[in-house]
Amino acid sequence: MSCDQSDNLSVPDAFRQTGFRGKLALILATWFGSGLAPVAPGTVGTLAAVPLVLLTDLGAWCSVLAPVVITVVAIWASHRTQGLLGRTDPSEVVIDEVAGFLVTMLLVPPSWTSIGLGFILFRFFDTVKPWPVRQAERLKGGLGVVMDDLLAGIYANLILRGILLLGT
Repeated sequence: MSCDQSDNLSVPDAFRQTGFRGKLALILATWFGSGLAPVAPGTVGTLAAVPLVLLTDLGAWCSVLAPVVITVVAIWASHRTQGLLGRTDPSEVVIDEVAGFLVTMLLVPPSWTSIGLGFILFRFFDTVKPWPVRQAERLKGGLGVVMDDLLAGIYANLILRGILLLGT
């Protein structure tokens, strides 16, 4: 079965029942399975983004291009996965955290200090959801899944830059 489901399915069940594009969406949406963590999948998904953040240090173009590409992929994968699982904003979908954390670290020189602070700030803003982060969740489909994390990433990026500027 390769079309979207209307029943509530688990990720493994949906994976077994879907075709190649559905499998690809599930793998990406769960960020290679990190979203299947039994506790705090969003936190685990953010941690699983750290290697990608380190790769973006290859240059300014990588730092800018990576969040753009991941955001586009995240909107598609999140939307498709919602359909496959039959749920809105499933907790297993963590590619939105990956996109948000990349925005947090956008053009910030990666160091263990900046990554650690960025991680804490991003998780804070993604959890607290100040205006307009919470309102962005109301958007439909994959855009609604991803947009709140992008906005949380913007807040975290601005505060992180301020902290790093004060520390120099």
